[in-house]
Amino acid sequence: MIVELGHFALILAAVTALVQAIVPLVGAQMRWPGWMAVAEPAAGLQFLFASFSFAALTYAFVTSDFSVSLVTGNSHTLKPMLYKISGVWGNHEGSMLLWVLILTLFGACLAWFGGNLPPSIRSRALAIQGAVAVAFFAFILFTSNPFERMDAVPFDGRDLNPLLQDVGLALHPPFLYLGYVGLSMAFSFAIAALIEGRVDAAWGRWVRPWTLAAWVFLTIGIALGSWWAYYELGWGGFWFWDPVENASFMPWLLAAALLHSAIVVEKRESLKSWTILLAIMAFSFSLIGTFIVRSGVITSVHAFANDPERGVFILGILVFFTGGALTLFAARAGQMEAKGVFGVVSRESALVLNNILLAVACFVVFIGTIWPLVSEMFFERKLSVGAPFFNMAFTPFMVLLGLVLPVGAMLPWKRAKLGKVVKPLAPAFVLAVALGGLAWTIQGGRSLLGPVGLFLGAWLLMGAVIDLMSRTGRGALGDRIGRLSRLPRADWGKAVAHAGFGVTIFGIAGLMAWEQEDIRVAQLGQPYMVGAYEITLEGVRETEGPNYLTTMADIRVRKDGKDVTMLHPEKRVYPVAAMPTTEAAIDYRILRDVYLAIGDAQADGAYTVRTYIKPLTNWIWFGSFLMSLGGLLSLTDRRYRVAAGARKAPAGGVPAE
Repeated sequence: MIVELGHFALILAAVTALVQAIVPLVGAQMRWPGWMAVAEPAAGLQFLFASFSFAALTYAFVTSDFSVSLVTGNSHTLKPMLYKISGVWGNHEGSMLLWVLILTLFGACLAWFGGNLPPSIRSRALAIQGAVAVAFFAFILFTSNPFERMDAVPFDGRDLNPLLQDVGLALHPPFLYLGYVGLSMAFSFAIAALIEGRVDAAWGRWVRPWTLAAWVFLTIGIALGSWWAYYELGWGGFWFWDPVENASFMPWLLAAALLHSAIVVEKRESLKSWTILLAIMAFSFSLIGTFIVRSGVITSVHAFANDPERGVFILGILVFFTGGALTLFAARAGQMEAKGVFGVVSRESALVLNNILLAVACFVVFIGTIWPLVSEMFFERKLSVGAPFFNMAFTPFMVLLGLVLPVGAMLPWKRAKLGKVVKPLAPAFVLAVALGGLAWTIQGGRSLLGPVGLFLGAWLLMGAVIDLMSRTGRGALGDRIGRLSRLPRADWGKAVAHAGFGVTIFGIAGLMAWEQEDIRVAQLGQPYMVGAYEITLEGVRETEGPNYLTTMADIRVRKDGKDVTMLHPEKRVYPVAAMPTTEAAIDYRILRDVYLAIGDAQADGAYTVRTYIKPLTNWIWFGSFLMSLGGLLSLTDRRYRVAAGARKAPAGGVPAE
């Protein structure tokens, strides 16, 4: 009964979304306050229905209701409770239900907390959110019903994909979807502004918090997915330029560009057309990611490879919203005249350069991701675009971005003197160059990657510190440090996020440049050296987990004659899913990880063992955490809560100049 109620609630949510998409839009056009006012309760009601529907599906998984086809295909009675719950979104149908739940959540948040917005803008934005929801509710109800019953109820389920039975991947999709779907708010604000003909400083203030929240969630989601790939897949890498990884990375790049571009709209009323276009494209790339993951056009270890008919439906949604938005953008482009003028050397110019680098980097990733598909469809050639292409084509843009970021962050608005800005940064630049040179000397000149990464990381970190200190005025150092606590949180957020970017760059470069790898057949009790570490396979035993059988190794790690740790890598087999997995064992340290994975047994009783010494890996996760923390600090700035109401407009709106 609860399952049927969940299905009925999903239908009610779709009907409510349809009302929300039509009535407020007509009301805003006709200046009918009553019709515009429908948007707020409709958004709240839509979220309520979607929440009940999602809760009903969760109940079916928790209680192991195998009369539901989705539960049978993705659960099992022996599965731990955490993975029964995460199994709700560990499949196509359930994850799409989570997708629309988050979409309705953002719409409800706009209805609840958007009281300081002009009624016409709020109602139009909510109507666009409702239209997007209608499309995805239709997709679920007509092609991907999560509540479908089975004619014959099995005794037990077929279990969730063992690779997805992990804490990291249990958390990864919700955060990723909060970022993906959160960009729909920037899209809705952009379309509302185009319809109303209003793109001004106030609009920039309204769109920034939503974009920032989406970017923070995307950062957390991508970091969790990268961490999961690192320790769960047993390959020893944190990023493989997999199409599904790229699908989340492209919106992240555009969201970062949009975030910086919206600042220019807010502060200087410039880059209006570009910012609107970024808002459209950021959400469009989220839809492209959804298509890539769910259409079956690519294969990936964490893709929902489904039938092409579903892919065509998603492609139709993508074409409708992106095509419609770009058509409206073309029709209204002439009304978005920029007011602020600025010099070649100014913060505006630095942010334009920032946007160009991020947008071109996104385009490079997109070409590398989609080209194998294009080649196969139009040229009948199967190609593989791997890490060498992405590393070669993408890295220069991030290096340039890292170089200009500290300078651009300190440039004044409108016009600036470059020498005046560079002067306080000069000691940081010299020290960063010295650190890079030291790394080059110590490593013996093998590769520039590590030294350049250290230089950029130090340059960004020290640049962020100098930027903060420059905002404390003059006087004694102690007084200036005391003033730091009184700086706006947005200033702290920017500095922390930029520093996190530097830490991440250094971690990635150090790992790629200085990693040591050893793959061998290891005999029991015979030690071998990998770098400075002595590795000994001391024993292998068979044991059981809650829903799997495992071959577990006992491997001792020593350094300089002293024990470092005992690690226990595993090779698991899940009988129900009939699928093996490799569970790496990792000794996490600040400056390095020792990473071990056990392979197959050999005829003489030995085992294949993969050993990696991975320097600075944890700096990647720490840098991602700092970037997310910086975004959250900025999001809590009081100006985000009150500034949006600083400039109100009549219900009909004010045309942009």
